[in-house]
Amino acid sequence: MQDTYRHQGQRKRLVDTLRKKGIHDERVLAAIGQLPRHFFLEEAFEEWAYQDKPFPIGCEQTISQPYTVAFQTQLLEVEKRQKVLEVGTGSGYQAAVLALLGARVFTIERHRPLYLRAQKMFRQLDLRGIRCYHRDGYLGLPEMAPFDRIIVTAGAPTVPFTLKEQLTIGGLLVIPVGEEQQRMLRIIRHSETEWEEEDHGDFRFVPFLPGME
Repeated sequence: MQDTYRHQGQRKRLVDTLRKKGIHDERVLAAIGQLPRHFFLEEAFEEWAYQDKPFPIGCEQTISQPYTVAFQTQLLEVEKRQKVLEVGTGSGYQAAVLALLGARVFTIERHRPLYLRAQKMFRQLDLRGIRCYHRDGYLGLPEMAPFDRIIVTAGAPTVPFTLKEQLTIGGLLVIPVGEEQQRMLRIIRHSETEWEEEDHGDFRFVPFLPGME
């Protein structure tokens, strides 16, 4: 795997594009500027890795477009050493961005081939702040809960209560909710029984499915 000056220049232009689209968290932009997105794609797509587009990664899944990754990450407001649960590892790119922000990342993937590939990538990049699990994302990770932050990278028909329960008091859950098209919701837990919901606009994701494959 090579990260050339050309790749680095392409990332810089991508960061400029994201900034123009309204991403203002400089820590998020720096992480995206540092992380070689082309490592997470099949070679056939390497030429287009730094376009602001999603690409297929197998198992009928995609790597989200960089703007979506940046937008969700910005909403999470991650601080160093926070425990972050990611539901939907996919290529591993989003988890890697979170790790570069200093989070302790626990990431769940239901498709075994993607789980194995992402785990290998994390080792190759020496990203030690990530723990990867082959699990059903609807169940979360109760044995490691509670989490300061939870991010879901697939479109859920409704917000799973299991995930809301696994937030710390004061914690944030970012999740796209809807069938054909989703609304990006940010849910803040205020107490054992109170959650506040914010709507951050339209997005489109692959569906959030139960079970494991």
